[in-house]
Amino acid sequence: MNGLTVVFGSGAVGRPIIETLAARGDRVRVAQRGTPQGLPAGVEHVACDVLDADAIARAVEGAAQVVLAVAFPYDARVWRTAWPQAMDNMLAACDASSARLVFIDNLYQLGPQSEPRHEDMALSEIGEKPAILTAVTRMWLAARDRVRVAALRCPDFYGPGVGHSHLGAFALGELAKGKPAQLLVPPDTVHDFAYVPDIARAAVTLLDAPDDAFGRAWNMPCAPIQSPRELLAIGAESLGQRARIWAVPLWLMKPLGLVYRMAKEVVDVSFTWDRPYAVDAGAFTRRFGFAPTPFAVGIPASARSFVAKDR
Repeated sequence: MNGLTVVFGSGAVGRPIIETLAARGDRVRVAQRGTPQGLPAGVEHVACDVLDADAIARAVEGAAQVVLAVAFPYDARVWRTAWPQAMDNMLAACDASSARLVFIDNLYQLGPQSEPRHEDMALSEIGEKPAILTAVTRMWLAARDRVRVAALRCPDFYGPGVGHSHLGAFALGELAKGKPAQLLVPPDTVHDFAYVPDIARAAVTLLDAPDDAFGRAWNMPCAPIQSPRELLAIGAESLGQRARIWAVPLWLMKPLGLVYRMAKEVVDVSFTWDRPYAVDAGAFTRRFGFAPTPFAVGIPASARSFVAKDR
């Protein structure tokens, strides 16, 4: 689709979306509070806080499409007010400008499951963060008669230079330093991970899709499911090392959460790690013919990025 695309957030996911759109000559505006470094030539930046309705309205003015790729601190106390406010502001701005919205979402709102998560599962309020995202999902679903929204639901992700990930700076990044990988999750529970460049590619696929792809959620395709231990072994081998792992047992996370906030937040969504965590993305794959990057490609690229970063 032609016209201006406004991307909210230039972090791990937003940046490759921006770069992909700019590389093919699209007009792109980045909206976030701070000035991002190293934006591609021709990409605009406007200072904008997603919690400021007037600022969002100004940023979205004249846009054909919008991508919401922001991340708030991993803390339910922040999410409780920030996510509903951000979504309310975004829907109002897109309504006023008639812009379509691609929302980079996750899958917490589907709660505990014993089968691969698919888009038709009921929303859940088990856990603080899942309940918050369930409320946000209901917001954009209720607005479908006035705003065209497509949510791309992603599991935990990883990728080159992505530090904030279970496979990020404390895992592959530590292996790159010749140290044991550190995990706050069980190393042997199989778990789907999405590759960040794939998320960007999928988001752009939705931006290019006709209107009938909107008004619904899509699950993000991932490479065939493996455990963190298996994935870290791939990373270690690519670095010429043996995979050493230091992991906190899941049973210890609750008492640890009394003094360490991140542990408390992991316990809030412990259903993502106390059993296999699989995502059924067949709908997206069938509709768009999308093939995710194999771990044999993505993990070594991610591991090597931490080596380059340390130099």
